Amino acid sequence: MSNYIELKKISQSFNTNDATITLFNDLNLVISQGESYAITGPSGAGKSSLLMLISGLEEPTSGQGIYVDVEQKKTLKELRNDIGFIFQQFHLLPELTALNNVALPLKLRGDKNAMAKAKVWLDKVGLAHRVDHKPSELSGGEQQRVAIARALVFEPKFIFADEPTGNLDQKSATEIANILFTCCQENNAALVLVTHSETLAARAQHKYLLADRQLNQTVSPSDLDTNNIVQVASC
Repeated sequence: MSNYIELKKISQSFNTNDATITLFNDLNLVISQGESYAITGPSGAGKSSLLMLISGLEEPTSGQGIYVDVEQKKTLKELRNDIGFIFQQFHLLPELTALNNVALPLKLRGDKNAMAKAKVWLDKVGLAHRVDHKPSELSGGEQQRVAIARALVFEPKFIFADEPTGNLDQKSATEIANILFTCCQENNAALVLVTHSETLAARAQHKYLLADRQLNQTVSPSDLDTNNIVQVASC
């Protein structure tokens, strides 16, 4: 079996001045490397919090999360070297060029080939001609491409994306989705998306709805229509 993340009876709540707010209760979920997942649901349901829990970046109020790496059980904190994260707001460093933004994760790991690998990934996302441009000189779609390249440059096993097309026009959103799904598939990475876009969610192999404190897998006729799957070029 491939590497996977498993959540067992995960709950998350937080305290306000006069009450305890529970986002979700006793959730169970398995994320397998090489497969794609979409989490949808109303605003405030806790989708982003769940994404942070799956990725090991936050602790649950109760329950257990494990990371199974080549049949060895680890804590989710040990997952951090194997994940890439893509945010709605891009989170690029404004003073760095596209090339240096993408190379940064590799430089922090001491990779002497960081710049060369970053150039390869910028070419893969269609930005070979923008390597020396800073984020302020790029469109929203171009900035998200840089963010995708940065998340994938060290070939992580799991990619997490929080509303990756939320700030983009329809054309840019489709292009970003194509790049994201193709690159994850070709690198055998799991892709876990939080999105309000039903079009984007329908492209995932597994679709979940987080609502009323519960997580349920959903299947609609459109999800089963293979004609709706967009074929994209190699990454």
